[in-house]
Amino acid sequence: MSTTILTVAPLTTRDADLLLTAARRAAEAAGVTVSVTVLDAGGHLLAFRRDDRAVLISGETSTRKAYTALQLNAPTADLVDAVQPGGLFHTLPTALDRPLLFIAGGVPVHRDGRLIGAVGVGGGAPEQDHGFATAAVAALA
Repeated sequence: MSTTILTVAPLTTRDADLLLTAARRAAEAAGVTVSVTVLDAGGHLLAFRRDDRAVLISGETSTRKAYTALQLNAPTADLVDAVQPGGLFHTLPTALDRPLLFIAGGVPVHRDGRLIGAVGVGGGAPEQDHGFATAAVAALA
């Protein structure tokens, strides 16, 4: 019996740097200062940057957005309704060891159809952060 092992290249520090740079450039083009967090598939921090003018909490926000996108393998913008009373994930935030954040700005990163990490952006309006994170993922493709 032969076994086929499907391997997918992991998210590298070079990839993380590209994601971080692309998100920051998109934010700068919009005149917004942000923090950007990139996590690998295991939830480990690969890259982080908080612009000097970004509010301090934006760093925690970007990290929690990335973590949420990673844990649920979905953009955080798509999960807002799921955490409302009666929603699919209404009780989920208390069930995990790290608080999740259901505000737009976290986007999972896939390669060959597999989840390899996530990027989170905090500091702008949620819709802006989502656009910056999406632009970062598009730059990696």
